[in-house]
Amino acid sequence: MKKLILSAAIILGGLSVQAAVPSQVNSIIASVNIQDGYTEVTADAVPAAVKSTIEKSFPGTKLEKAYKNDKNEYKLEISSGDKKYTVFTDASGNIIKK
Repeated sequence: MKKLILSAAIILGGLSVQAAVPSQVNSIIASVNIQDGYTEVTADAVPAAVKSTIEKSFPGTKLEKAYKNDKNEYKLEISSGDKKYTVFTDASGNIIKK
């Protein structure tokens, strides 16, 4: 009789372990693409005031690409060696913080 009760306790204990709900971690990654409204322009289309601001503020850099939006603001991709930077300016050459 003791063996029967012991066996029942072991079986019930084993079943309760199997009934435990495993915890799962679901990670959701959401990516959002925001269209910033800038269209690419040639380096010749960039105003002289913007070019001089870049030359004075970031000496030794090269203008790689230039973009312009509807508000007449410029997004400039400049490089210094193998480092690349993005700078925003208005048409007067004032640097905009974004």
